[in-house]
Amino acid sequence: MRKGIHPENYRIVAFKDMSNDHVFLTKSCVNTKETLEVDGVEYPVVKLEISNTSHPFYTGKMTMIDTAGRVDKFMNRYKTHIDKKSK
Repeated sequence: MRKGIHPENYRIVAFKDMSNDHVFLTKSCVNTKETLEVDGVEYPVVKLEISNTSHPFYTGKMTMIDTAGRVDKFMNRYKTHIDKKSK
């Protein structure tokens, strides 16, 4: 491996899945502005929309995760088409 190309600032960081509030700790060099207390220790936190605890591939359950109102926008846009098809 070449020297001097890898980051030196690895530290323990908390990653939080916002869809189910699951938190896991791992080493990372990502820059964060927020912190989170886990087991009485303060860690920098990175917020995730989806992780292995909420992704349908890993859980085996098909759940609808709507973080930005995308499903509502879709349903409103195609409501007349869906209503005609259901009749």
